[in-house]
Amino acid sequence: MQNETLIAGFGGQGVLFAGKVLAHAALELGLEVTWFPSYGPEMRGGTANCTVIFSDEEIGSPQVLNPTSIVVMNQPSLDKYENLVRKDGYLVVDTSMTNRAVERKDIHAICLPATESAEEIGDKRLANVVLLGALIRASNYFGQAELENALKKSLEGKKEELVASNIIALQHGFEYNS
Repeated sequence: MQNETLIAGFGGQGVLFAGKVLAHAALELGLEVTWFPSYGPEMRGGTANCTVIFSDEEIGSPQVLNPTSIVVMNQPSLDKYENLVRKDGYLVVDTSMTNRAVERKDIHAICLPATESAEEIGDKRLANVVLLGALIRASNYFGQAELENALKKSLEGKKEELVASNIIALQHGFEYNS
């Protein structure tokens, strides 16, 4: 079993953090993992994406042509990556930040207003975790407990006070697909 997930959006939306959480969750299960970030020269507002591959076998390359799943956090990412999702794969879209519906019918589209949901929680920066929860719920790659543990590990130290709000955001993503 090998899974390739691409997460894309603007810098500052937590794209790389979402990828790290996904990678930590896979590591918790003893899987082989790669985390491959890519971002423009701007810290905030530029393009950012990362690819996370996890597998029960050795991973040959961190580069992926047709990911199993893609999470898009803005319109440019939807336009750029929708056609790359593997047939029967998952496309998770933040409808708060996009202005059109998913066009492909041969994939599983999970469309939710993640930024609006995150604002209800109290911080729009939690949209990345809402989307991650929706992906994991729909795909069943692993469970909510693994993601919660990964969030805790990813926020250890200076950011531990953010664990509770991130777990609430994760729950919002899981509940959206219920």
